[in-house]
Amino acid sequence: MTLDTEVQSLRQVPMFREIDPARLKLLAFTSERVRFAEGQRFFSQGDPSDAAYVILEGGASVLLNSPAGEIKVADLGQNALVGEMGILSETPRSASVTASESTTALRIDKRVFLELLAQFPQMSLAVMRELANRLERTNAQLAAQSRP
Repeated sequence: MTLDTEVQSLRQVPMFREIDPARLKLLAFTSERVRFAEGQRFFSQGDPSDAAYVILEGGASVLLNSPAGEIKVADLGQNALVGEMGILSETPRSASVTASESTTALRIDKRVFLELLAQFPQMSLAVMRELANRLERTNAQLAAQSRP
């Protein structure tokens, strides 16, 4: 895949739409396109938070360890961002993420991700909105489970 094709893929991701093409080219150049087979892990709960991933094609499941085994808490699809929570909170991975089908993702190093957030307020807002939406969904699920 060429650098220009990579930039076109990134332009499809909502949080990158406002970023100028020269910066996207730099992001594409400094990031790694990775492929995961169905069932392959992006990372496991407790791993160091060293990168964020943007799913370009395919999908993934977010899994939490529990005394009863792993529990699936979310499904992610194309253009989803994953792995940013640990980077932002400077903590180990809070969940495992596994490809639910053949998946292509862009692996963005922690340092590059933090630089992007610092340089592009619109990207920071997009990440905050996504985190707020996830929190709302989790609160709604917890409220539904606590009803008699």
